[in-house]
Amino acid sequence: MKSLRIDYNESDRTIETVEEAVPESWDSVCEKYDNDVHRLSDVGDREPYTAVYACYDENNRPVYYIVEEDAALMRMRRKTFLDKLGRNRK
Repeated sequence: MKSLRIDYNESDRTIETVEEAVPESWDSVCEKYDNDVHRLSDVGDREPYTAVYACYDENNRPVYYIVEEDAALMRMRRKTFLDKLGRNRK
């Protein structure tokens, strides 16, 4: 799964590519931000990327990425969701 750093305006959902951005592995991006990532919206005009995600740094500031989602990412998101459900049980 590939990802690319972007500048994103949440109010009007505009995407601008960061000039020095290079494609990165989405797994490594998630690790860098300690898996504090949230899906914001779909992307229709940035092939092969399909979604915008916000990754939050240690100061809770968002850094935005567009991500090429695939079946492996959907399985990972579902597993993470189910794992988080299990944390609340006593």
